[in-house]
Amino acid sequence: VGRLKFSEKSARALAVSPDGMHLAIGYSDNYIRIVSLSDRKLLMEIAAHDNSIFTLAYSPDGKQLLSGSRDARLKVWNVNAGYALQQSIVAHMYAINDVAYSPDGRYFVTCSMDKSIKIWDAKVFQLLKVIDKARHAGHGTSVNKVLWTKYNGYIVSGSDDRNVSVWNLKI
Repeated sequence: VGRLKFSEKSARALAVSPDGMHLAIGYSDNYIRIVSLSDRKLLMEIAAHDNSIFTLAYSPDGKQLLSGSRDARLKVWNVNAGYALQQSIVAHMYAINDVAYSPDGRYFVTCSMDKSIKIWDAKVFQLLKVIDKARHAGHGTSVNKVLWTKYNGYIVSGSDDRNVSVWNLKI
């Protein structure tokens, strides 16, 4: 249908708002750009992180956008307040590779080059659980992708250790 080019740097992360109106794009120039999907126009640019943005996720209700970066920070953006910064958390030791909300929006999960998976309360941004090699039979290398299944609430993760793991967590 067409191409969207809003930076000379690499597009590293994408997320579509639940209403389908906005596309959030995370770039290696540390910016998030919000684009209208109806007319493909740039709505805003956010100087978001101190390093490349690796992951983006909208909350199921569309009120928040999470961003994770090579700078190991997780940032929470208030969509209804014009994408104002709501929270900034040093969430991991190394780059945050992926983030995903639980289907009900009560929690989110992050994964990182630090070999860990972390479960967070989405309302107060409190760390609830850490899955890593020291505490569980976690991944031995960078955890690259994570998702939260709708069917049974399992978390699925993929890693450089060539394993895909399924986690049944009681929170």
